Amino acid sequence: MSIGMNDLKPGVFFIYEGQPYAVLETHHLKMQQRRPVMQTKMKNMLNGKLYERNFQQSDVFEEADIEYQNVKFLYNHREEYWFCHENDPGKRFQLSQELIGDAVKFLKANTVTKAILFNQKIINIELPVKMDFKVIEAPPAIRGDTAQGGVKQVKLETGAIINVPLFINEGDIIRLNTQNGNYVERVEKK
Repeated sequence: MSIGMNDLKPGVFFIYEGQPYAVLETHHLKMQQRRPVMQTKMKNMLNGKLYERNFQQSDVFEEADIEYQNVKFLYNHREEYWFCHENDPGKRFQLSQELIGDAVKFLKANTVTKAILFNQKIINIELPVKMDFKVIEAPPAIRGDTAQGGVKQVKLETGAIINVPLFINEGDIIRLNTQNGNYVERVEKK
C-alpha cells in the first residue's frame, strides 16, 4: 500500500531507500512561497540508527509490512541479547545492543516482549509501555528536599540509572514508561 507525506505519523512503518523505517516524530513545516515539508525523525529498523529527513508533498512510500510475535527475553552476554519464541523456548535468536537501542536498559530476564518482523525476519523488539523494576541503589533523601518535589538518580535491577522523586528508596518497586524512561509511580514500598 502506498502512503504519502501526510501519512507519516509516529508509529508508522514505511520503506525508504529499500529499508524499513519507523517514524518517531514529525513536524509539518510551511514556509512562505514554498511547498510544505514534513520534517521527520525516523529509525532504521535494520540497524537501529536514527535519521532526520524532510519529505515533500510529492514523495510517495510503500508501507512496510510489519508483523508482531510474542517473544521472551532470556539474558544478555557481551552485548548480545538472547530471546526465544514465547511458545517454543528451543527457537532462540539474538539481537545486538546497537539494534535494540535504549530499550536494553529495561530488559529483564523472562520479560515477554513483542518481536517486530519484516519479511518473516525478526528485526527488533518492542517493550511493554509500562514495566515494573526494583530499585537496587538509591541515595537517601535529605530532610527538607522533599518539599520542593526534587528528583534523585537511582539504579534499577537492570543497571539503568533513572531520575525518580526523592521519596523512592532502595528496595522499592517502581513503574516506568519504557518509551521515554520516565518514572510513573511507586508500586510497592520496601
